[in-house]
Amino acid sequence: MTSTVPLPRRPLDRKLSDLRENPEVRARYWYENDLGWPTVPGRPLMLVTGLRFDVLDVPAEAGAAALRHLAPDSPVALWGDRMRLLLAVGSAEELPALLEWLEWGALALDLRVLGAGGLMEAPAPPERARSGAQPLLDGPCAADSLQGAAVWLRPPGPGSEVEASLPALPAMGSPGGAPDLVRVMDTVAAQCHRVRLRRASARPFTCRRNQPLAFS
Repeated sequence: MTSTVPLPRRPLDRKLSDLRENPEVRARYWYENDLGWPTVPGRPLMLVTGLRFDVLDVPAEAGAAALRHLAPDSPVALWGDRMRLLLAVGSAEELPALLEWLEWGALALDLRVLGAGGLMEAPAPPERARSGAQPLLDGPCAADSLQGAAVWLRPPGPGSEVEASLPALPAMGSPGGAPDLVRVMDTVAAQCHRVRLRRASARPFTCRRNQPLAFS
């Protein structure tokens, strides 16, 4: 995989007062100028996937099980009861074949991946990017996520350093020390399957009167 060249940063065309007073303007400026991540016009603020990163969207429980395979600075976001793991660019195209190779391809797993041409709702910038303070990643983060807002569990660092922390396949030319996408996906798929089985077993069983039971 060839290295991704950061897109040109959008020149600052907002007044400094807007940056201080308007959270949406501050957020867009942080993503586009501090990280070099492209956004699209409109609300809510959306990040373009497939240019600087791909996204794996899984149940939060499945994503939590995979955190041990990620680098400490590998960005992870929460959105309701979902977790979004940022992956190396090109991972979205590789995942179907990877799941087949891991023998998970035949199962319906509760996961989706966003790559080229996709959009991801932009989590609110961490507190340090908004006010210079340290980020709040505990109670307030979880509360905002449950209320439907996308939040960073592990926020991205400087844009030039993000790609090196993203999970990738070795064959994709991942930087040395990057998390192994194979381990991440095997763990996520296994946990998604467990969640699926648990939900299926929790469904109430109903039996209509005088209806014969079928056994296989």
